[in-house]
Amino acid sequence: MGPPVGVLFDVDGTLVDSTYLHAVTWWEGFRAGGHDVPIAQIHRAVGMGADRLLDHLLGVERDRSQDELVRAVHAERYAPYLSQLRPLPGAAKLLRACHERGQRVALASSATPEELTAMRRALSVDDVLDGATSSGDAQRTKPEPDIIEAALRLVGLSIAQAVYVGDSIWDIAACAKLGVPCVALTCGGTSRAELAGAGAVAVYEDPADLLTHLDDSPLTKA
Repeated sequence: MGPPVGVLFDVDGTLVDSTYLHAVTWWEGFRAGGHDVPIAQIHRAVGMGADRLLDHLLGVERDRSQDELVRAVHAERYAPYLSQLRPLPGAAKLLRACHERGQRVALASSATPEELTAMRRALSVDDVLDGATSSGDAQRTKPEPDIIEAALRLVGLSIAQAVYVGDSIWDIAACAKLGVPCVALTCGGTSRAELAGAGAVAVYEDPADLLTHLDDSPLTKA
C-alpha cells in the first residue's frame, strides 16, 4: 500500500486554538443551568458533541430542564471569540503541504456552520480544501464516527485511503470504530501519554511539529 490518498483534519483544538475557549464558555453555560462542573472535567470532554458532552458530565438520568439554557449560554459566550480565533502554529502550512503532495485535504468538523466559517476564515486555506463538514452532516457526534464517514464520502475516499488528524481521545475513539488511523496532537491540551494510550498511531506537539516530521509521519508513509 502507498501513502494515504487523503488527510482528514479535526479543526477545534487541532488546527485552531479554541479548546480552552470552549471549556470556559461551557463552564459558564453549566453555571447558568445550576450545574457546578469543574472546568478541568469540561476540558477533558471537549471534542464530544454538545449532546454527548452533557450526558458525559451530568449523567443520563439528570433533570434535563436546563439543558437548552446550558447550550444557549455556551453559544452566546463563545460567539464573541469567533472573530478572534487564531490558527495553531503551522496549521495552514501543514494543510498546504499535504495539498502540494497531491493528497486530498478535508476538514472533518462537527462545529456549527457559523463556527466552521469563522475557523476557515482564521485558517485561510480554502484554496487547498477538497471539502469540509459541519454539524449538519452527521446525526451522531464523536465518539461516534459519523462525521468522519461524512468527510470520507464528501471527498470520495475509502477508509483504507485516509488518515485522520485530531487532538482528543474522542477523535481517536471515533477513528477506531471505522479503522481509520488517527494521528494526534497535544495542542488541544491532552497529554502525549493519554493520546498514545487511547490508540493514536503517532503523537506530535502541534501542526508545526507534524509538518517538521511530515516525511516520516503516517500522513506520508504507507
